[in-house]
Amino acid sequence: RSPMKQKYRLSRNSEFQRVRQIGKSYASPLLVLAFLRNELDHSRFGFVVSKRLGKAVRRNKIKRQMREIVRLEMSQIKPGFDLVFIARVPSSKATYLEISQSINKLLKRADLLV
Repeated sequence: RSPMKQKYRLSRNSEFQRVRQIGKSYASPLLVLAFLRNELDHSRFGFVVSKRLGKAVRRNKIKRQMREIVRLEMSQIKPGFDLVFIARVPSSKATYLEISQSINKLLKRADLLV
């Protein structure tokens, strides 16, 4: 199990802001997906888990789960987009499977699957 490579990550705050402000977004009870075209030949991903979801250990766990789900789905996701997944409060009680289904549903609704 390899971690998500750096080139597939959004790291700068400004990149997150751009996706949030200019991009389109879809929401589910567990997550919000915001996305925006980028000028690259691959998609980049960012994950946001606010302090309202709990202490660092719990937030990091949610972030790791989202990252892993996206890493496994990566080949199915259209290239050329910046995607930001934002965890909502109920996701702190959700199982890995529920988060996975939620991510898949949002990607389908946003028409980001190959």
